Amino acid sequence: MESSPCPLDLQYAGQIAALLAPPLPESSKEYFDDIIRRRDSHQIEVRNGKYGKGVYANVNFGEDELILKDQMLVASQHSHNKVDCLVCSYCFRFIASVELQIGRKLYLQSLGLSVKHECDIETLDKESGDEYENDPMDVQISSRSNNMEGSSSPSRKGTDIPGEVIASLMNGNLTLPYSDRFPLPPVFSCPGGCEEEHYCSKACAEADWYSSHSLLCTGSKSDSLRREGLVKFMEHANSTNDIFILAAKVIASTMLRYRKLKEESLQTVHNAAVNGTHECWFSLLVEAWRPVSMGFKKRWWECVARPDDVNISDEASFRTEIRDLAHESLQLLRAAIFDVECGPLFSLDVYGHIIGMFELNNLDLVVASPVEDYFIFIDDLPTSVKLEAEKLARPFLDALGDSYQACCEGSAFFPLQSCMNHSCCPNAKAFKRDEDKDGQATIIAIRPISRGEEITISYVDEELPYNERRALLADYGFQCQCARCVAEGIKF
Repeated sequence: MESSPCPLDLQYAGQIAALLAPPLPESSKEYFDDIIRRRDSHQIEVRNGKYGKGVYANVNFGEDELILKDQMLVASQHSHNKVDCLVCSYCFRFIASVELQIGRKLYLQSLGLSVKHECDIETLDKESGDEYENDPMDVQISSRSNNMEGSSSPSRKGTDIPGEVIASLMNGNLTLPYSDRFPLPPVFSCPGGCEEEHYCSKACAEADWYSSHSLLCTGSKSDSLRREGLVKFMEHANSTNDIFILAAKVIASTMLRYRKLKEESLQTVHNAAVNGTHECWFSLLVEAWRPVSMGFKKRWWECVARPDDVNISDEASFRTEIRDLAHESLQLLRAAIFDVECGPLFSLDVYGHIIGMFELNNLDLVVASPVEDYFIFIDDLPTSVKLEAEKLARPFLDALGDSYQACCEGSAFFPLQSCMNHSCCPNAKAFKRDEDKDGQATIIAIRPISRGEEITISYVDEELPYNERRALLADYGFQCQCARCVAEGIKF
């Protein structure tokens, strides 16, 4: 592959090498021990094993026992999924009410709106400017929506629901039977005033603001040049690959950690007077980068799987195109939020490693929908009360079609889960229980696990035949040597 098209790769070559250097074993151990301590997950530990880092049991686990709930380092809801699901942009819990979830979904789908058109919905703050309490996300629906002629899917029979009824659902004037059995957190707005992000609490809004969103917000509190640049970046990501949004969150969170470390350093007179050098500040950037350094392995264009429709003779060209796509995204992000003190973060080499981290280590972000739970509840009611409840609920179910089942979907990077190695005969799996209502990764034992045993999960469908598993795992850059693969491989 030809040399990098990004001039920052050459300008910051030495600093990039320092950022991308593998973490020292003692640094890695300290980092993961600290995460385990803060999350009170002492039943596991991260240590080096036969295949590098792995997660090991410190206690005996029984079948179906919870092993770990891992909070994401960074996560994002898929852009297309925002039409179907209104969730907290930080913890990914569903918010507002079952009625608003249904009404909003029907309204957006009836107009055939994509996520970038959500600004056509007028949200009205009824109280303090932080919370929508009585009429969350009040919607002014024009008479054209009564006809519901823009449905994005033939299975969604939005024409059955008049626009004023949908408005009543969204504005809280219409209550569905038994919906009080499925209470949801109220909606809190973005501190920066953008219409794209919503939250389940003031705590989540502030946590997201200070972790990354303050640099990526397109609200009125952002300066116009940054806002314009971010809109272009987001439009590019939404039209190409929303993995770029995750990469932007990583860079923004690293920049904010760096600024916090620098501020703390400057509060010390000695540091301000003596150590305020470029080298000193770069050491703080390395420290801010530390959580990310534990996860990446390869550049995105080196590890992304070659699509089936790309001939092997065209693979080099394909990988160059992927690299150039990443560079195009990076240029847009750099135009919006570049900070010279964090310059190495905006190199294509670093950007490629960030995206590659998600390509190889990300876990699907899935949160079950209360809308699906609500309709299942109605269907399971005793006949004596079910018929009456269905008179009001059934038209909305019919109008939603299959979309009533839509759950929150996205991608996330989980620091502890990402250390779990693969096995085609795993002893654990990622599995959401009924009580798991947010975006954290939940790891459950699928058979008894002894103390000291490595905890493994499957990166692919372990029910697939050997050759198919082998081909899929090649995309991760390794050949599985678990007992099952060794035994089955002998037959081929």
